[in-house]
Amino acid sequence: MTDKTTSGAKKSLITRRGVLRAFAATTLVAAPTYANAAGFLRGAGDIRRLRMYSGRTGEHLDTIYWIEGKYIKDAIKEINYFMRDWREDASRNMDIRTFDIITAAHNLLDTTEPYLLLSGYRTPKTNAMLRSRSRGVAKNSLHMKGQANDLRLKSRSVNQIYNAGKSCGAGGVGKYSRSNFVHMDCGAVRTWGS
Repeated sequence: MTDKTTSGAKKSLITRRGVLRAFAATTLVAAPTYANAAGFLRGAGDIRRLRMYSGRTGEHLDTIYWIEGKYIKDAIKEINYFMRDWREDASRNMDIRTFDIITAAHNLLDTTEPYLLLSGYRTPKTNAMLRSRSRGVAKNSLHMKGQANDLRLKSRSVNQIYNAGKSCGAGGVGKYSRSNFVHMDCGAVRTWGS
């Protein structure tokens, strides 16, 4: 059955079918750290794949990091390094819930284009420098805890990426239209931006 009022869904590229397809392709299993979370994703998928590139380092990442209920240790290490603070060449163990959220949002967008990673992990020094330049940078940013990413796609608008992130119902999603990126994190469920 087709809904005749899908013009809004076409604009955002998020439809009921797209949500079901994304959840079938991406499973987020409730880990102990999710016990008190307001929301997390569930589905029936058996593979999670993350595709990204960094304009700052010129690096590309295309890795399957989860298969049949198990995270792949070497792939997680690769992602942690890729998401490092390039200014300080410092990395940390990222919160894997963040990978799951951005992967689920990517699946909802129905594209194979890799995310452009603008910011993953940030050292306190980098965060302080960015905060001195912009009031949009939080003093206690989740980037410093390895729980946040700022992302962009050429083929999708900020609104489309933001709506996909919101549809996941997990973590924070911020829309930065003027700067052309979306922030996604695994903190409390919340949304902001214009």
